[in-house]
Amino acid sequence: MNEWAIEAKGLARSFNDVEAVKGIDLSIPKGQIYGFLGPNGAGKTTLIRMLITLLLPTKGEARVAGFDLRSEPKQIRLRIGAALQEATLDPKQTGLEFLRLQGYLYGLSRRQADQRIEELGSLVDIGDAIKRFISTYSGGMKRRLDLAAALIHNPEILFLDEPTTGLDPISRNRVWEEVRRINQELGVTIFLTTQYLEEADSLADKVGIINHGLLAVEGTPAELKRSMGSDIIIADVGTDTESAIDAVKALDAVGQVESHGTELMIRVSNGAAHIGPVALALHQRGVEVKEIKMHTPTLDDVFLNVTGARFEEVAAAEDVENE
Repeated sequence: MNEWAIEAKGLARSFNDVEAVKGIDLSIPKGQIYGFLGPNGAGKTTLIRMLITLLLPTKGEARVAGFDLRSEPKQIRLRIGAALQEATLDPKQTGLEFLRLQGYLYGLSRRQADQRIEELGSLVDIGDAIKRFISTYSGGMKRRLDLAAALIHNPEILFLDEPTTGLDPISRNRVWEEVRRINQELGVTIFLTTQYLEEADSLADKVGIINHGLLAVEGTPAELKRSMGSDIIIADVGTDTESAIDAVKALDAVGQVESHGTELMIRVSNGAAHIGPVALALHQRGVEVKEIKMHTPTLDDVFLNVTGARFEEVAAAEDVENE
């Protein structure tokens, strides 16, 4: 029995002379939440469109839900759900009509469709508005309705392209909870792109970062953050940097000390355990510490290292472009 939900080898797509995706290898096990990150234009959307059979690859091969991307696209479509950045909703339908239609298209009876709509009620969470025309919905309501439509037929694999963009924090957390539930309770594999690093950090079993059409780095969130090295304790010691450096260098746990203006950057293996001893050593040397804090490597640090840009800056640029 095949253990992989998604397998890709050398998957590539060109548009005339532009190589949008240059050759990506993926092996995503069944039941995993895979977080996929990358700057605008890196190839994220192109890869997703290939995996959901909307684009044929120029080169390479892939299997989704056990079926070949080129020769068995219909079999793949029956087993996947997709909520893309731009929701394809008919403003002249009610939310209920739209969800029923999605169920009918996947072969569900009226009774089966209504049962699934009831089960998805906590995710849609728009109350009586489900009987109103979609043209009256807010952006957040449309996103939740589109996500429910992607789940109407109980897919094996769910592709979510920035599913919580535009949602308020409460609605975003509700979507996170539902994503966890359908993954853990139903075993649905989820391929997730997101504008929120905390979303990938919280939800994803594994994260891949694409840059310039190539998969630049891949690993669990913890592995990727550890790859950035030590925790950093930042101490503002004013002008007394020489005494401060001597004081902290005497500690066995300290790996490296750098001064930047009035601040010391102190690298340690475990910042939480050693921020106290560092503060004590500075105090005993008579160094006046104005502020001391700890920085633990984040996915944003990994993203910066791979792409050369902070994730928040990239997300903000994409927001402006999509307006």
